[in-house]
Amino acid sequence: MLQYAYDKIPRTVFYGWKGAKRFRHATGVLAKTGIGWVLGDRPRTPQLIRRTFERMGATYIKLGQVIASSPSLFPEAYVKEFQRCLDSTEPVPYPVMEKILKKELGVRKLKQFFAEIDPEPLASASIAQVYAARLKTGEDVVIKIQRPGVEEILVTDLVFLQTAAQLFEWIVPTLKHASITGILSEIRKSVLAECDFIQEAENIRLFTDFLEQTGKRGVVAPRVYPDVSTKKVLTMERLYGIPLTDRKRLLENADNPAQSIGAAFETWFESITKCPVFHADLHAGNLMLLHDGRVGFIDFGVVGSISYQTRSGMKSLIEGMICNDFRKMAGSMIMIGLTGEQVDRFQLEEDLRNLYDRFTGNDIMALESPIPPRGDSDQFLLQMVRIGEKHGIRFPSEFTLLLKQFLYFDSYRDIMMQSDVLFREMMEMAGLDDDF
Repeated sequence: MLQYAYDKIPRTVFYGWKGAKRFRHATGVLAKTGIGWVLGDRPRTPQLIRRTFERMGATYIKLGQVIASSPSLFPEAYVKEFQRCLDSTEPVPYPVMEKILKKELGVRKLKQFFAEIDPEPLASASIAQVYAARLKTGEDVVIKIQRPGVEEILVTDLVFLQTAAQLFEWIVPTLKHASITGILSEIRKSVLAECDFIQEAENIRLFTDFLEQTGKRGVVAPRVYPDVSTKKVLTMERLYGIPLTDRKRLLENADNPAQSIGAAFETWFESITKCPVFHADLHAGNLMLLHDGRVGFIDFGVVGSISYQTRSGMKSLIEGMICNDFRKMAGSMIMIGLTGEQVDRFQLEEDLRNLYDRFTGNDIMALESPIPPRGDSDQFLLQMVRIGEKHGIRFPSEFTLLLKQFLYFDSYRDIMMQSDVLFREMMEMAGLDDDF
């Protein structure tokens, strides 16, 4: 076993001071959590683990976000608790971030391009912080600056976690069925991709090209300024507007928020098939209603792509949800899922019908939207995925990622209804036709 461990754990983790430093930090956090437990601070287990993850830093906060967005992989209580990891994190002081900015762009370029930079961050996340600034040419911009050493920390932590998972799978062979190593490998790829702002700039370019090619005038992505952008610094046009999460301001200040949200949904839905990438992180204000009535898509650090089979199944599933066609929904779930078992389609159909009954008060025929209007949409997604798993269906990660974004739009139903526009009409705007 010792020889196996030596072979599997990279020397950079076994002997490197970086690995030792991270191990010491983790040990300190766990010790603090343990002491708190002894002294009587004993929250529910999901809450305790979420707090511990936040204290452990960037890697574990990102893992928490993955848990929050993966209802098909993790227990319901943990998915709901880790939704808190989607909020802002404690900011790093500006002088520290300014050093990174100067190192990446150079003092000369900073003086050449920027008239001013506000030291108070507009946003602070686990990987980067965003600052308002103004160019000498007069344009208002935002500067996204990567936190110090975050990529190094992510690599060290994720290599260690992946190696530990391999070791545990070797010790306990039954764990291989959970594919923990594979999950961590995918997380590592996606999280490290977020650290590459050059790739994020390319994602914005692809989406902007898609908007131009399809003639989408009601949606915009920020312009990127490549002369003052690097792998760790991304300078973009500043978009002014109201985050779609701020429902009160939307309803008080926007002329027709329902129409704008419908246009945003139509564009996003069409991007799934006509753009190389689709925006896969629509939470926390990444959609804004701009002052001119357009919708701005921001933060393209997390994007997705979708296979033809999942795309076809998703189209069919949404059509089934719109029409309350449980037979079609059951067939679509089987099409999307990965299963070698014979699924009882009739029983799956009945289970879906019963799920709708629970969420709608047994008034299926009165439904006017593809998700039951009463009840938590996240909860509905969790239950639907659980039903699929009960029938031996294992959904690919792209499915849960895609459906999660769909439910973000569904969370705007209150705006749609208050604006006298039914969710069904918004879905018809999405172009659910044979071209999909």
